[in-house]
Amino acid sequence: MASNTSKTARASVRAGQAGQAGALSVLGEFKYLIPLNSGKHAYVRNLTTGKTAHLRTDSEAFVAEIRTLAGAGHATKIRAEINALAAAHPGHGWELTEKRLVEAGVFEA
Repeated sequence: MASNTSKTARASVRAGQAGQAGALSVLGEFKYLIPLNSGKHAYVRNLTTGKTAHLRTDSEAFVAEIRTLAGAGHATKIRAEINALAAAHPGHGWELTEKRLVEAGVFEA
């Protein structure tokens, strides 16, 4: 019996199922940090788990989440994003957040 779905639709489904085996495929720009409350909190988007955590930027949980992402190879991108936030919002304390992460050894290879 012939299938009524198009070749493109079947290819799309196969591509989506291939990503479920732990592979990561992202198109376009992806932001890891979404600042909240003048930099006191942030949503941290984790590509590896697909979850978004709402954390205080001065908490150990924030450091742990960034450490997890950095360990997965996203350190350079996250650090660049923090620097961009510090430049865009100078009074929000992102430079202190970066300093705290550096002191915790998060960005070390």
